[in-house]
This record gives sequence, C-alpha cells and structure tokens, in this order.
Amino acid sequence: MAEPSLRAPVLIVLHQEHSTPGRVGRLLQERGHALDIRRPRYGDPLPETLAGHAGAIIFGGPMSANDGDGFVKAEIDWIRIPLRENKPFLGLCLGAQMLAKHLGARVWEHPDGRAEIGYYPLVPTPAGAALSEAWKVPWPSHVYHWHREGFDCPSGADMLATGDDFPTQAIRAGAAAYGLQFHPEVTHAMICRWTVRAAERLAMPGAQDRARQIEGRFLYDPQVSLWLDRFLDHWLGVSRPGTSVAKRSL
Repeated sequence: MAEPSLRAPVLIVLHQEHSTPGRVGRLLQERGHALDIRRPRYGDPLPETLAGHAGAIIFGGPMSANDGDGFVKAEIDWIRIPLRENKPFLGLCLGAQMLAKHLGARVWEHPDGRAEIGYYPLVPTPAGAALSEAWKVPWPSHVYHWHREGFDCPSGADMLATGDDFPTQAIRAGAAAYGLQFHPEVTHAMICRWTVRAAERLAMPGAQDRARQIEGRFLYDPQVSLWLDRFLDHWLGVSRPGTSVAKRSL
C-alpha cells in the first residue's frame, strides 16, 4: 500500500452548505486520504475523470433524486464516470438513490407516507452474508436512517441487505459501486443537530422521537462503527478494470 502522504484524495459530494462527511470523512483521513469536498448545488464542478482520486462518495440531502433541479440530474448523470472507470463509488441515502436511478431503477415514496428516521433493523441477504463472511465482520443489526423515499434494486445489481418499510437497504453494482440507504457516517453531534433543526420530520409516520434515536445510538453504534471501518478498507481496495454494470451505464 502507498504511504499515507501519497494516497489519492477521495471525492466528497455534499448537498448543503454546512453538511459534513461525518465519521466517514474522519476514517478516510485516518487512512491518509485527503478529502476533495465539492457542493455542486452551489456551483462546484465535478471532475471529468476520477483518475486522480481513490474513489467518490455522494452523501445525503433533503432533496429527492426525482427532483427536476439541474444539479440533481447532473449528479445522477455524472455517476457514469466512476462506473465506467470502475473506481470505488459509494452512495449514502440520497447518493444511493441517485446510483439506483442512474442504473434505471425506481425511486419512490412509501405508499402510506411512512418514513425511516432513527434506528431500524437491517437484514443481510445471502449475497450480503457472503460478503460479511469474506470481510470477517458482521452487518450491524440496526442502522441509522433519515429518509422518506426508497429505491428498487437495479437490474444487474446485488441486493446486500433489506428492511421492512423500505426493502432495499444496501446494493452493490459491479465490483466497486455500493449504495446504502442508511447513514453509517452519522456522529452523535450530527444526530443531535438533525433532530433539532428538522424536528418537524419526527412527526412523520414511522419516525422515532429524539430520545429513542439517541438511545439507539448507544445500543447499536458500536456495531455500525466496526462494520464501517472494515467496509471502507474493502471498498477502497476493489478498483480494477472493467465491469458489465459500468458498461451498461454509459
């Protein structure tokens, strides 16, 4: 492996002025990767190639992958670059929905208006269990969510984990692209901030109150932290030439 000072940066795509990459950003920096943070919503361009990057992560946001905003469509179209170049790509919440939409899958609101806000069970599929065995780390039993839309698993992608109200929780497209409906990046401070600044969302059907969310963090976050640490090591190490999913997305 390269020395930390020689490791390529990771592209970080954020959607709000004060958003941060949270724990994911810290773990990447601990591995020696600089963070190339860009906010296309505010005019930052996205690179035409990821040749100079170790990978790319699109984070969440309050907008929808179905929105007509130009930057949303541009980000969805841009995903063709990491897929074509087979660079590690990770979509978190909105980013996962953008990946699914780029690959032709549906992004949808729950028919009963339900949301997942808080900690909810995560169930690995056989494909996800095989990865867990190979990586020697179990999937967390519960993960943190903040969303009211979900997505279908795209044709040709692997469903890695499922849930209740929103069945598609984790996917892999080709060798290097992953989409997670949940938020492994959240810190305690982020949960406190989100539940105060967007407290009105906690009244949505299915959402957990603030006290239950904070309790859930103490109960479940140690598992999430262990899994994320191992996941990032494997995610950063899978870049290799050519996959069928990347070719289909051009």
